[in-house]
Amino acid sequence: MNFQNILLEEKGNLAIVTLNRPDKLNALNSDTLSELETAFTYLNEEDNIRAIILTGNGEKAFVAGADIAELNSLDMIQGKEFAEKGQAVFNLIENMNKPVIAAVNGFALGGGCELALACHFRLASESAKFGQPEVNLGIIPGYGGTQRLPRVIGTGKAIEYTLTGYYIDAHEALKIGLVNHIFPLQELMPKCIEIAEKIAAKPHQAVRLALKAINASNDLGLHKGLNFEASLFAIACGTEDFREGTTAFLEKRKPNFKHK
Repeated sequence: MNFQNILLEEKGNLAIVTLNRPDKLNALNSDTLSELETAFTYLNEEDNIRAIILTGNGEKAFVAGADIAELNSLDMIQGKEFAEKGQAVFNLIENMNKPVIAAVNGFALGGGCELALACHFRLASESAKFGQPEVNLGIIPGYGGTQRLPRVIGTGKAIEYTLTGYYIDAHEALKIGLVNHIFPLQELMPKCIEIAEKIAAKPHQAVRLALKAINASNDLGLHKGLNFEASLFAIACGTEDFREGTTAFLEKRKPNFKHK
């Protein structure tokens, strides 16, 4: 696949998607969104890929936001279309059947913070900064920030950061649960790869079903969520890897998963 604004690398069971507009601090434009949609649609259907890392090129930015030149020309009708396109791509990432880990190597602002939020969890460099500063442009987050940010850090903090446009440094992001871990920049990708490889070695069906159940928890009440979990648990019990995993445990040996 030939891309202009992103890089796609496959390493065994892992894929690394890199936003590749360092001269624009990897800002999101329509072409970049389309390329992300193409790449993640392909990766979702590629059975050999079992974990994905999403990062930005360069040391300054993961994604510094949307392309302001594109934003500046929008009217109300175009604004809705603009938001819906980004939301569709980010929904695709959030609902992947394999984990997507954000390796936040620098600024993750506006659409960049929203992109990181669409990933299943986030690791960051010590120099990373997060924020939803759209209010400074007279708009609001449009790629899911008003919905995902409060789910991750709580409503009060989400309102404060969105209405003030504050930037959050990596240590604050760790404290409030926006990121799982922070590392020195040179250790960020090796640590992401280490965690991704650990997940990729787990039974793929179990990972897929767990992601599906956890994502559904945002939209289901507890009763419906528990019923959904039980249904997915039943599916897991019908897999070869379930039988292998439990048998290996009882026989005190390492399981040989077939990802079936």
